[in-house]
Amino acid sequence: MLYSPKKLFLFFLSCIALIFNDNNSGFATAVNTLGLNYGLLGNNLPPPANVINLYKTIGITKIRIFDPNTKVLNALRGHRDIGVTVGIKDQDLAALAASQEAVKGWFAVNIEPYLPDVNIEFITIGNEVIPGPIGPYVLPVMQSLTNLVKSRNLPISISTVVPMSVLGQSYPPSTGTFTPQAREQLVPVLKLLCQTNTPILVNIYPYFPYASDPVNIHLDYAISNTEAVVVQDGPLGYTNLFDAMFDSFVWAMEKEGLVNLPILVSETGWPSAGNGHLTTPDIAATYNGNFVKHVVSGKGTPKRPNCGVEGFIFATFNENLKAPGTEQNFGLYNPTDMKPIYKLF
Repeated sequence: MLYSPKKLFLFFLSCIALIFNDNNSGFATAVNTLGLNYGLLGNNLPPPANVINLYKTIGITKIRIFDPNTKVLNALRGHRDIGVTVGIKDQDLAALAASQEAVKGWFAVNIEPYLPDVNIEFITIGNEVIPGPIGPYVLPVMQSLTNLVKSRNLPISISTVVPMSVLGQSYPPSTGTFTPQAREQLVPVLKLLCQTNTPILVNIYPYFPYASDPVNIHLDYAISNTEAVVVQDGPLGYTNLFDAMFDSFVWAMEKEGLVNLPILVSETGWPSAGNGHLTTPDIAATYNGNFVKHVVSGKGTPKRPNCGVEGFIFATFNENLKAPGTEQNFGLYNPTDMKPIYKLF
């Protein structure tokens, strides 16, 4: 859907967030609440300094990296207007869980050198390791890091990233419940996050349930492209699959007595290729464009209507070292020339 610059200005002014159409970048410029994932699983990616300049050009103020990559963090020096979420590698969790001293050592090497001139907002402990064999390491590392940043009075939030597969049931949203293994590993983590009032980071991809059942899940519902209520769940009506998935996680938390814990969407997106007619640039542009509008509108979900959605689109570039197929095609930009694969508006 095309918007005139005047209409875009008035719309986002009313949301207390400015967004404008950048004809060169092909990406809408959003302020404060929208971020991008910066993945590095490619052998043809541009230098980090060029990527940071791209973010500045298109107005992105939040990025997420999956490990404390020194080249990326050095490129971010002096750009404190960009809030950075830094992940801890999954393979490092066992050693870090062993002692507070191990966590202090990791922090001293990977975070401390960048504190003066890089705006590190979050440290995430593992990526989708709950539920799983290394899931139990998340809580002790989270406790140690939380104590560390608190003792230093540092404005860094400590959390973890979980997939929607932590839910054993999610349809309709009010039936949302955690699987037994996820419940065992995740609920203590969520309780700690409640104590620190820190969001849990959740990867929410409507593409995957749609791709698994495109007959019964309508495309417009999956890509948030209809205003008609498709799923009625008691008094709550859902016009899109994203909101339904988000709220199913909210319901699951509430069943554990965890009310009002913030959710930050650590990943969402739609591949532009890799699965035939289900993955085209037009479909990907529509889904991601509607997610951008959801974020900057400040509107919440049916379950949390007064809490706006914040999150990160996955991902900045197509990454050719990922598994062939859709996994290589979630990017907004081609890595070789940094040109947009599609325009969001």
